[in-house]
Amino acid sequence: MSDAHAPYDALLLLSFGGPEGPEDVVPFLENVTRGRGIPKERLAEVGQHYFLFGGVSPINAQNRELLAALRADFADHGLDLPVHWGNRNWAPYLVDTLREMAADGHRRVLVLATSAYANYSGCRQYRENLAAALTALREEGAPGAAELRVDKLRLFYNHPGFVEPMIESTLAALESLPETVRAGARLAFTTHSIPDVLADTSGAPADPARSTPGGAYVAQHREVARLIATAVAEATGVVDRPWELVYQSRSGAPHIPWLEPDICDHLEAEQAAGAAAVVMVPIGFVSDHMEVKYDLDTQAREKADELGLPVARAATVGADPRFAAAVRDLVLERAARERGERVGPCTLGALGASHDVCPVGCCPAARGAAPAAAGEDWIN
Repeated sequence: MSDAHAPYDALLLLSFGGPEGPEDVVPFLENVTRGRGIPKERLAEVGQHYFLFGGVSPINAQNRELLAALRADFADHGLDLPVHWGNRNWAPYLVDTLREMAADGHRRVLVLATSAYANYSGCRQYRENLAAALTALREEGAPGAAELRVDKLRLFYNHPGFVEPMIESTLAALESLPETVRAGARLAFTTHSIPDVLADTSGAPADPARSTPGGAYVAQHREVARLIATAVAEATGVVDRPWELVYQSRSGAPHIPWLEPDICDHLEAEQAAGAAAVVMVPIGFVSDHMEVKYDLDTQAREKADELGLPVARAATVGADPRFAAAVRDLVLERAARERGERVGPCTLGALGASHDVCPVGCCPAARGAAPAAAGEDWIN
């Protein structure tokens, strides 16, 4: 299988990044909010939830675990494909990683972004980051940068290697509840809230005639939630267990509509409706990083305690071997198609596989546009 990855010669794990000490918090948030004119005093306020955890976000450690899992899986299956790691907002920075990869002789690079769903922040913005990094390297004359090409792996939200670990962790969370409330527990599938306008245009290209209209972000999450809820019903015998898709981690101005309901508001509604318990299932996140640890394990749990509502939280997929195997499967699938071979994509549910190459203007930003690599509107 040593050449099964051809024409690709490396995989890049591309993630958000996070601070690794108290002194990193404000500079990290400055990177995240660059161009918005937010004063340092406000950033220090916003960073308080990082300080509760010693100024360290779990995300970098979790990416190191995933990096190790991918390398181990590839080696175990004879896939001689180097795996590198770069971040959008903290070290190792994307541009530095790409510079090293180009200098090492890599020319065709596949990219795994640690976001499973169609939307601007989780897909197109990463492609814009790639385009900006490639442009910067070419302008500085970095060795090999002119020949470096990147392609992004398709969205993996409905791959069995992502869904099946979430089914298992949801069942484990249910099992952790007291037996007296287990059968009456409801499921709250959580993901990052985004502005309504970005949700409405997610998955939509600039020319609507070329594809179905937007709304992919919510539709894809609801499909994953349905798959998990159906499997949980089959495993537990509770066929009418209520579930909802809810949101967390809103960060926008109050006057701008964002997806709702918020998880804490949902817990209040569930308690008022007589729910015996709630299992929070963070299907919108690949690992147990800060938005899971703080927004669910801290804020939502405090709200549940205040309400006297038993809650449990399912684990994310993290570095689960099944997820590492799914990435290998996506690599081989994309490589085969690049070679002109017909290959059936591995998916669960009714939505099928997402596109390999994003159409022009896919998942547009609310304001303006920037060049985005790994799509039809980018010239390598």
